[in-house]
Amino acid sequence: MPRSILSLTLLAAFTFFLGLGRPAITDSDEAFYAEASREMVESGDWLTPRFNYENRWQKPVLYYWLTAATYSVTGPTEWSARLWSALSGLGLVLLTWGAARQLTQREDAAWIAGAITATSYGYFAMARAALPDLPLAFLITLGIWTALQRRWLLAGMAAGLGFLMKGPIALVVPGLVLIPIWWRERRDAPLRPRDVVVAGAVFAAVGLPWYVAMTLEHGTAYLESFFLADNFERFATDRFNERRPLWFYLPIVLGGLLPWSGYLLALPWRFAAGVWHRTRRLTDVEWRLIIWAALPLIFFALSIGQQPRYILPVLPPLAILLGRAIADRVRTAATSPAAARELAIGTWITVGLFSVLALLLMRARPLFIGASPLLTSAALGAMLASAVALTAVMIRRQWHALPLILPASAVVLLLSVQFGALSGARPEPVEQMAALVDTHRAAGEPVGQYQTFVRNLVFYAGFPQAELFSEEAAVNFLQSPGRVLLVVDQRDLPRLELLAGVQTTMLESVEYLDTAAIRLGTLLNPSPAEHVQRVLLVTNQSVQPTLRLSVQ
Repeated sequence: MPRSILSLTLLAAFTFFLGLGRPAITDSDEAFYAEASREMVESGDWLTPRFNYENRWQKPVLYYWLTAATYSVTGPTEWSARLWSALSGLGLVLLTWGAARQLTQREDAAWIAGAITATSYGYFAMARAALPDLPLAFLITLGIWTALQRRWLLAGMAAGLGFLMKGPIALVVPGLVLIPIWWRERRDAPLRPRDVVVAGAVFAAVGLPWYVAMTLEHGTAYLESFFLADNFERFATDRFNERRPLWFYLPIVLGGLLPWSGYLLALPWRFAAGVWHRTRRLTDVEWRLIIWAALPLIFFALSIGQQPRYILPVLPPLAILLGRAIADRVRTAATSPAAARELAIGTWITVGLFSVLALLLMRARPLFIGASPLLTSAALGAMLASAVALTAVMIRRQWHALPLILPASAVVLLLSVQFGALSGARPEPVEQMAALVDTHRAAGEPVGQYQTFVRNLVFYAGFPQAELFSEEAAVNFLQSPGRVLLVVDQRDLPRLELLAGVQTTMLESVEYLDTAAIRLGTLLNPSPAEHVQRVLLVTNQSVQPTLRLSVQ
């Protein structure tokens, strides 16, 4: 057991913590939490979250509290903004391992399940973002598992903390999982009302006081904004995004489990065929895991406000099922041609994935303007070397080595993407722009940003800014009678000048690749002219040439 915990912690240290402070805060949602936590420390008000120096009522307070407490010790840095996401990733790894160990009674299957959680792209990406989604996934998983173990105090505490982390979803997802399981197992292990009362009392003590305090401070405005707009409307209306197809989450699940997805595609078919033809019955453990993974997935698929990171809580049960399937095939591969064939198919898919990703990374090299060319080349070499190592395992039929080679290869893949593409040289463009704004903002002039450096510039600048989300707002801003500074994409400026009837003066510019906006299409058709922005700092009034400062 100590060896498993140590090795899984080491895997998570590489995937979740190494280089955690890079890149800069770029994702607009990540900026919400990083900046609101900074403002919480600055203002000393730990009750009401604020972003851009205005009340932010879209989410509860727990992630702000955790990050603000870390800022109080370390200062506001990218590393400290993301620390609690990374710690939650580590917690999920160990929790998945512990649950798998108890459910399967097998150390090999449990270790692989933990390794899948530690080296899957979905958790890797979210552990490196200052967002509450991975902490929420940890708390939901903890609540489900402790409730199944009848540890009511822990289950209630997890529910309360989850409610403080992101609201009602921390109750909905466990309910979707636990109620069918308890109903199915009601004869063997009936649910006692007093246990529910105990869990409910702990939940109320942990999760409700802050909401009560907010209501006393602000009236019902916060409750209406959060529970109705940010929860009910997000689920039931297209206010936040258009309706997506029912199968939207299928590629998200496969992408979230990369590079293990090849085995998810290759291994379940013989098992599923046996269940379908009734030559094999599902065990109680399998029923639990399938309900745990399937019902939340169906729930989110039926919602209108589908977002990829919502399904993070379904990955632990999938990791346990997949970990056991891989361990079973590895155990029997020497004597079972079917098991060896399934492992070979999964490994071929994985080798192909590594090769394709290396090719895409090589094609997209012109986009990664901030990354070190040497690191990008090293990343390409490492990814190809991992593909060769997996191929060697397959050719030699050394399936006993697969549970070690595959997690190591996954670490190589993820870190290659991180350091070969996403992490740029410091200062990064948003930091450069913040310094330029500080240089040219001689008398506290208003600063606005239009569709670039959305929400993250304020974290580095440290003062309120005008968020100009519409063309009309940007035009009105440029028409201000006094001097203003505008941060804008070079491609958008001519139209704004035309509509505003204002000839701006360019002060500075930086080149910027928004890594949060990279999609598969970006890698398939990497066009620097299309994807690399030249972001300008302009003013609506003329300036003296001596004020100019060049940043390349």
